[in-house]
Amino acid sequence: MHALKLTQIGNSVGLILPKDVLARLKLEKGDTVFVTETPDGVALRAYDPAFEEQIDAARAIMKKRRAVLHELAK
Repeated sequence: MHALKLTQIGNSVGLILPKDVLARLKLEKGDTVFVTETPDGVALRAYDPAFEEQIDAARAIMKKRRAVLHELAK
């Protein structure tokens, strides 16, 4: 666990993540992170959980309609 300090960045307040946390999340300067509320507090993720749900739904449709998509690709 890391204790992080909030820092003034211009007119905003920011959080500076240690290098090992950035490496574990595979993040670089300019990347987007997502904060999700959980029963235990908040979670910081390098992906959007809602987008992941959409991708899973799309994969299910593609699997179910594989033959149709194959024909459309011709």
